[in-house]
Amino acid sequence: MTETVSPPVPAPAEPESFVEARPMEDDDPGLFAGDTGTLPFEARRVLALLLQRRYLAAADHPAEWKALLAHQQVLESRCHDMFVELVVDRDYEIAYKRQVRSEGLAIPVLLKDEPYKRVETLLMLFVRNRFRQERGAGEAAALVDAEEMVDYALGFLAHDETNLAARRREIDNAIATLAREHVIDEVATGRYRILPVVEILLPVDRLRELTAWLRSGGTAATGAVADETVADETVADETAAADEEDE
Repeated sequence: MTETVSPPVPAPAEPESFVEARPMEDDDPGLFAGDTGTLPFEARRVLALLLQRRYLAAADHPAEWKALLAHQQVLESRCHDMFVELVVDRDYEIAYKRQVRSEGLAIPVLLKDEPYKRVETLLMLFVRNRFRQERGAGEAAALVDAEEMVDYALGFLAHDETNLAARRREIDNAIATLAREHVIDEVATGRYRILPVVEILLPVDRLRELTAWLRSGGTAATGAVADETVADETVADETAAADEEDE
């Protein structure tokens, strides 16, 4: 009589886990204690700079600009999560943010408009026109002196203005504001390079609005004929500049 030996029964297979387990030593420790972020350091730095500043320029931050382009899609998504639009202008190599506004959505406003003061606006018009003229003449850089800006702004004073010292301080503060906002960059004492961002801050449509503001009385020059002439010439120059750019 022959004995029959049954083959061994294989042990039941263990159920597969949904996520492959990783050794604990492979866990990313993060950039700081408790860090749950997923972006690499260079992308986080760019995002923080974009939220902190009015704009980010490749000329001032070449490494950050390179990182921005490398991570542009995810940075745009992170901004959209906060109802903020990331605008990347590759021609001027400038990136800036803009508040999203959509009818029908109750969107909390994260970015509040902070309009320039009157003197700051006048100087913005002045340096933008200078920038256009110099670029049109083929100059590599558009430069302006502080005294030119002072003289320009003083031309808009009321004819009966007596406190010139206070007005001069106001103009000096306006120049400092434009420098702080990186609209102009001091290259020597009292001499500034006008940065390309001025064309983004003052596009053609905004330029037209401001020239209309000047025409409607935005300037204090309402009495003296000389002051009115300065205002009219300025409006003519700026309107001509807008017309040329619109063609």
